Amino acid sequence: MGQQGNLTSLLFPLAMFAAIFYFMIIRPQKKRQKAQDEMLASISTGDEVITAGGFFGIVDKVLDDSYIIVMDKNLGTKARILKTSVSMKKPTEVKAVPVEEKPKKKKKVVKEEEKTEAVKKAVKKAKAPAKKKEETAAEAVDNVKE
Repeated sequence: MGQQGNLTSLLFPLAMFAAIFYFMIIRPQKKRQKAQDEMLASISTGDEVITAGGFFGIVDKVLDDSYIIVMDKNLGTKARILKTSVSMKKPTEVKAVPVEEKPKKKKKVVKEEEKTEAVKKAVKKAKAPAKKKEETAAEAVDNVKE
């Protein structure tokens, strides 16, 4: 009976390690590979692709294991690349749909004269002697603003 308890205590951490390994490494890799395979299957003539080497091109022909891409339309530069060397398909341009704009709130416009009058009052109040000994010039300015 002592051997079974010892065997169980050894298998439990091993099973936990295998589960963590599966969920942290194997499963995410399968998801990435599935997404890559779907992207490669969706590439057709006229799509713009980016290779693993960083080259941009437009697919001219789709072959069994490779693509013929046009790198420069003006010069007619073509290259044959393997399907596995395509790192991403450049997304197609989506036309922007105009969004209805909400009317903006009007900001209160303060005239320069009102600003200068308020500043003059604050300065006059700050320069005037404090009514109480505890009141400071800063508090006097705050009182004027209120």
